[in-house]
Amino acid sequence: MNRKTLVLPAVVGLLAPVLAACGASDGGSDGSDAIVVGTTDQFVASKDAPAPLDPAIGYEAGVWNVLRQTVQTLMHVPRGGGEPVPEAAESCAFTDTANESYRCKLRSGLEFADGSAVTAEDVKYSIDRVIRIKSTNGPVALLDNIDTVETKGDREVVFHLRTSDATFPYKLATPPAGIIQPGTYPATSPRNGFQVDGSGPYTMKPEVKNDQVVKVVFTRNPHYKGDLKVLNDKVELDLFPDATAMGKALDKKKIDMMTRTMSPKQSQEMLEHPRDGIKLTEMPGLAISYLGFDTNDPAVKNKAVRQAMAQVIDRGQIASEVYGTTAEPLYSLIPSSIAGHTNSFFNKYGEPSTAKAAATLKDAGIRTPVKFTLHYTSDHYGDATATEFRTLRKQLNDTGLFDVTVQGTPWAKYRPAELRGEYAVYGMGWFPDFPDPDNYTAPFLGSNNFLNSPYESSAAQETLIPRSRREADRSVAARTFKQLQDIVAQDVPVLPVWQGKQYVASRESLTGVEWAVNSSADLQLWELGHGAS
Repeated sequence: MNRKTLVLPAVVGLLAPVLAACGASDGGSDGSDAIVVGTTDQFVASKDAPAPLDPAIGYEAGVWNVLRQTVQTLMHVPRGGGEPVPEAAESCAFTDTANESYRCKLRSGLEFADGSAVTAEDVKYSIDRVIRIKSTNGPVALLDNIDTVETKGDREVVFHLRTSDATFPYKLATPPAGIIQPGTYPATSPRNGFQVDGSGPYTMKPEVKNDQVVKVVFTRNPHYKGDLKVLNDKVELDLFPDATAMGKALDKKKIDMMTRTMSPKQSQEMLEHPRDGIKLTEMPGLAISYLGFDTNDPAVKNKAVRQAMAQVIDRGQIASEVYGTTAEPLYSLIPSSIAGHTNSFFNKYGEPSTAKAAATLKDAGIRTPVKFTLHYTSDHYGDATATEFRTLRKQLNDTGLFDVTVQGTPWAKYRPAELRGEYAVYGMGWFPDFPDPDNYTAPFLGSNNFLNSPYESSAAQETLIPRSRREADRSVAARTFKQLQDIVAQDVPVLPVWQGKQYVASRESLTGVEWAVNSSADLQLWELGHGAS
């Protein structure tokens, strides 16, 4: 997965492309052909995950990119970033100075894709359902500060929050806050399978083989009423096993655009050797990569082991040699492009040092070499992941302080195993639910954390996070976020490694590419159109 009345100056305007679109026009789709978009995201139904596209269950960037096209939210982040604005709502605002009561009024005449009316009760049902289901692997943490949802007539909804939360408008712009129909989504259990229905800009039809989606066809929803301007009639999302296959499809003109996840090699080659008829658009990225820990596992239970790892990992080598221009070293959970970022890990550990790491382990009475397996997902974050983890293994083992092996596992098995606590050390990525420092700290610290980690920080959960959320002016919360970042650097419940850039390759005739993927890696397919070829 994958969070404001707060404009973040570091984010506003980030979506202006570095490489301009050559030969593109301002026109939208002529409606004659579907726009075809490629992705390496995988949607698989299994015993562990029978409902991967249910808004109460799915908490991955790829899943949310399907949901955003089909399930309408009360608020949305406008083109180019900034404060959320009404989408399904006509208006929304806090009604108290403590930011604990939030009122929305629905647009008049809202309809689901089947033509039935959308009411305030449907909004309440949708939000209450996520909280009731409380999926372990799901996005409930985004909404669990809601105490009650109150309706007033058919068009007014009031959210009563347990504690102050200036980021709540951003949470109402995320897919788990999307409006679904009570008749198609059970109140207390997931909706199994891959079908998604709502009142968003598109209807969707998945094509499935062997319990796995191979294509999703999005068709303009004629009943849609909201704030989004839809510039095409149909978009097909084609799923590929890897970036190489997706790139070949672009070369053969079988797709118009390739998004998640281009490989670093592909991006570098296109930068150095531009191809006729293809444009490469560079965008800022807010995604981060990090190592997670089961802090109860004997191998890494003592934080001295985790601190020693932080002391010897060479982030610069990983960024430059594995990811090239598509990544840079990260020394905090909060990326450098987000206001409130502090280089807490560099401030504490400095440059990689085997001697300092050895001293840390010796002082804690840890016998070396420390032995464990470094786990990674083999098919979720792109082709370079395996190379990254081989590099991490070499860096750790070359110190003589660690005896590390690596193991790759497909995401469909990897994530459930991680949540069950089967991995001592594992790699993960984070695509923000919204571009606020809260979304890089709160999901990782506390009893309901995203990783299901046993790590808890009472200072973070009981004092610092609530304090940060009381500040509508997010710049005022910077000192609190520095303290949170310093706690992570001291205790190392997670170990940040790099933050990424985004590249999107597309045919020159495709318009709106610079708006169709935002800095949080959200797909906004309604922005795409056919231009002059």
